[in-house]
Amino acid sequence: MKFALFGINTGPCADPAVIKSVSVAAEKAGFESLWTGEHVVLPDPQEPPSPAPPLTPLLHPSTALANIAAITDSIGLGTGITLLAQRNALVLAKEMASLDVLSGGRLILGLGAGYLKAEFDALGVNFEERGARTDEYMDVMREIWSSDNPSFNGRFVSFSGIQSRPKPARAGGPPYVMGGTSPAAFRRAVARCQGWYGFAMDHDTTASCLEGLKRAGEKFDRPDSLAELEISVTPRAPLTGEDLKRYEELGVDRLILLQSGRNQEDLLAFVDQISGEFIQ
Repeated sequence: MKFALFGINTGPCADPAVIKSVSVAAEKAGFESLWTGEHVVLPDPQEPPSPAPPLTPLLHPSTALANIAAITDSIGLGTGITLLAQRNALVLAKEMASLDVLSGGRLILGLGAGYLKAEFDALGVNFEERGARTDEYMDVMREIWSSDNPSFNGRFVSFSGIQSRPKPARAGGPPYVMGGTSPAAFRRAVARCQGWYGFAMDHDTTASCLEGLKRAGEKFDRPDSLAELEISVTPRAPLTGEDLKRYEELGVDRLILLQSGRNQEDLLAFVDQISGEFIQ
């Protein structure tokens, strides 16, 4: 089992000193990767399904991860998740290629379509088109990263006669990890991604999602180049030994744990606890 931390760019970790301390400690403790959350804006006042109070500090994911890349050596850097439909695909491709180069190929690109209509409205992006944009932008980024003569002619993006360098550190770009529990998310994960990510899961919801992925695998072809789908889960509740065993039995490959604590001392204690109980 791989162990990771979620929320390295939010809450107490929005403080530069705390993000540095926790990131370095997590790498030394044996964590496999660190994951950001993302919302450009949050509804004010908070209303369902908004996940956080409107004044919650959230550092920009690639900015936070570039900072972490400079102070660590080997720990993976995951976006959990990048809301692809809200972005300009070519700008995001440049942003993430730059991060992958600066980190020495450590980026794990978690992607999702998004679900907060108020956020899309504020950004001027059609909420109803988010799925179609997500599909197209995934192709756009792979094209600009992998082709020697990139071109694309789609519904939202068209280009030719351009280049964008440097390319990512890894041929073809960083791995895609699709977040979400909808049939469309399962389809994207199976047909186009190296991994799938379920957030705030328990054993039953994880099992249900894995069944959804299995059904998608029966309907959609998976290219051989993608290898086996890697399963990542953020548990809803604090982890216990019995929980770990059950996630392992389900076939989960990575647990991306919610950090626990209101300050640097609490977060470092959490890192030590997880390392001592489950990693070392």
